[in-house]
Amino acid sequence: MKYSDLLNITQEHGNPVYVYDAEKIISQFNRLTNAFSTVKNLKLNYAAKALSNLAILKLMNKLGSGLDTVSIQEVKLGLLAGFKPESIIYTPNGVSLEEIEAAAALGVRINIDNLSILEQFGSTHPDIPVCIRINPHVMAGGNSNISVGHIDSKFGVSIHQIPHLLRIVELTKMKINGIHMHTGSDILDIDVFLYASEILFETAKNFKELDFIDFGSGFKVPYKNGDIETNIEELGEKLSKRFNEFCEGYGKELTLAFEPGKFLVSEAGYFLAKVNVVKQTTSTVFASVDSGFNHLIRPMLYGANHQIINISNPKGRERYYSVVGYICETDTFANNRRINEITEGDILCFKNAGAYCFTMASNYNSRYRPAEVLWYQGKSLLIRERESFDDLIRNQIDVKDLFETKNQKVAVK
Repeated sequence: MKYSDLLNITQEHGNPVYVYDAEKIISQFNRLTNAFSTVKNLKLNYAAKALSNLAILKLMNKLGSGLDTVSIQEVKLGLLAGFKPESIIYTPNGVSLEEIEAAAALGVRINIDNLSILEQFGSTHPDIPVCIRINPHVMAGGNSNISVGHIDSKFGVSIHQIPHLLRIVELTKMKINGIHMHTGSDILDIDVFLYASEILFETAKNFKELDFIDFGSGFKVPYKNGDIETNIEELGEKLSKRFNEFCEGYGKELTLAFEPGKFLVSEAGYFLAKVNVVKQTTSTVFASVDSGFNHLIRPMLYGANHQIINISNPKGRERYYSVVGYICETDTFANNRRINEITEGDILCFKNAGAYCFTMASNYNSRYRPAEVLWYQGKSLLIRERESFDDLIRNQIDVKDLFETKNQKVAVK
């Protein structure tokens, strides 16, 4: 997208605003598909948690993607977006048996990540096929908050518990149709990923009726100029070869599944915010925007580095700015970052804002969540309206009668 297109969107739809480039999403989907072109059965299940707007889900469905969900609400969003139940896999963590049963009743595929629920579900519903999430105890990801394969992780069934797992399957007579892992995000070392895959292959040999093996995702995308990323083409070549060999030995053509989220939508997203104030202190020049961690929390929560561009003055001389928000706590997007000279009223563009940005937004400080726009075939389509005051109070109950009698107000000391 051109900067002029983004500026026009702020004129048309206001700011702050999230913008998603459909063409970039499509190209990322095709890139990942092409990397595994030698695999006979490949299934990409888009991770809805990354960006769950219905328009994005419908685009994924049109591309032929399945859907990876982590809650019953995401399952229902997927069905509303037109996904067939069998194209949705439900991979919750720490939820009740009742929620898993509700998802199963909708006809979606079930992925269970702990022995307690596996035994309960298998005892009650032995005829419903189940996938099992394995924790291979292989670390991946550049941040402890997004690496979920360590030994104390709450995610998955430990590989050291395989004998217990097999005992449950044998006693309940349940069918295991898939094996799954997800070790974390921002995977760079392909050899580490392939090592974890070998553990998954070895685990899969214990189950004779598998339909698919799900290798999760977590592929790293570049966040700034010159940044490194997962070499998808190299991974595709190496893992495809190993997967095809496994299928030959297994005696059945299985489906190789992934659940990409960030890889598909991160680089497609732009967050646009207006500069309210340029404030200079004794040592710092602050550019304060009409946003905060209520809209984009990743820099504060994960230390994520989102490239910031002054699209109102993209050729201006660079100066050092700390970009901050309007929240009543420290909400620093960037410290002493070189950005083209900023004046009040300029529009700043935060790149890589497609994944885990709007979906983690909140109404903190009673601020409204922003609008979302899809850039599709050269046109801007509003896909979520900006919130209003009515949205803030929509589900609140007026309790004024609790503090008033018919003729007398309660004295407040």
